[in-house]
Amino acid sequence: MRSGRTEVQVRPGAEEDLDALTDLYNHYVRETPITFDTAIFTPAERRPWLLSHPVDGPYRLMVAERPDSQEILGYATSSPFRAKPAYRTSVETTVYVAPDAGGRGVGTLLYEALFEALSGEDLHRAYAGIAQPNEASARLHERFGFRHVGTYREVGRKFGRYWDVAWYEKPL
Repeated sequence: MRSGRTEVQVRPGAEEDLDALTDLYNHYVRETPITFDTAIFTPAERRPWLLSHPVDGPYRLMVAERPDSQEILGYATSSPFRAKPAYRTSVETTVYVAPDAGGRGVGTLLYEALFEALSGEDLHRAYAGIAQPNEASARLHERFGFRHVGTYREVGRKFGRYWDVAWYEKPL
């Protein structure tokens, strides 16, 4: 697949991606309010997260990479929305794109692959929480049929201030 001028391959995540995925996520932990984690992770600490996303089923991990270098450009996941059994047909989705790969369609390619992979699963809704402000993420989610359903005001505190989270949903 092509993303702008960058050749991109999207595939299921694998254990050999753990170090690169941890580094990518840690960038967002250290530098942005996009995740409300506040302490960086080691690959060993992040391994249970990776293993919770098998190559089949409703909880997936899709990875975008440059095929010539295997450089990870981003990833998208579907995860349990809530732990209680009645929520099993709902997933929470998210996309993280490498800082130098933003604005080139990598997020779009990741979501295309993720939603294609989820199309045969017994799922009813996808949800996404977007820390505000984040217009690029809102536009990406709206392109995929998500609609804004509400905002939690000042729900998380990071970097000495409170952040809102806008919630979006999409029928599956």
